[in-house]
Amino acid sequence: MKRLTVLGTLVLCLAVLAPAASAQNKDDKNHGNFGVYFDYTRLQFAKQNFFGVGARLGINVHPHVVLEGEMAYDFERNSTATITGVTGTTTTVRSNLRLIHGLFGPKIQTTGPVRVFAVLKGGLLNFSTGGAVTGGTVGTAISGISDGDTNGVFYPGAGVEFNAGIFGIRLEAGDEIFFDNGANHNFKFMGGPQIRF
Repeated sequence: MKRLTVLGTLVLCLAVLAPAASAQNKDDKNHGNFGVYFDYTRLQFAKQNFFGVGARLGINVHPHVVLEGEMAYDFERNSTATITGVTGTTTTVRSNLRLIHGLFGPKIQTTGPVRVFAVLKGGLLNFSTGGAVTGGTVGTAISGISDGDTNGVFYPGAGVEFNAGIFGIRLEAGDEIFFDNGANHNFKFMGGPQIRF
């Protein structure tokens, strides 16, 4: 009777564990991911909202750990200034300020079709100024990072991914802290599609 109980328990354990093991083998899209995203940054010191686009590449070093690198370009924002005087006119002026973000670091994640994750990344934030936004000025701004106002960045964040096969949607938010005369905290949100491979 004792042997039958042990054998029954063993069969029951195998019956429970076998589907879980085969499900993990079927999800072979856990080598990495590539995604593009919409980028929103609230620049606190300027009290300005910046919007842009970016791309990210992540390589899995473990099912729960991904090393990621990403870069985003936030477009120039116009500012409105009210000039008080006799006429009290409102004038819109160009700030010529654009942001370039470059971040790298680990992402700690759960597994499955819905993944919750946390990131700790370091990198740079460049304040770029220049003329009109064209395809050529994006390249010039990126190549001029070493000459511009570039600051070190620490970015803690968290988010969620929704995956169906190789396609997914990723939403993430965090605090992009750049260091210039102390720590400057800025809210950052990123969201967009990704492909897992």
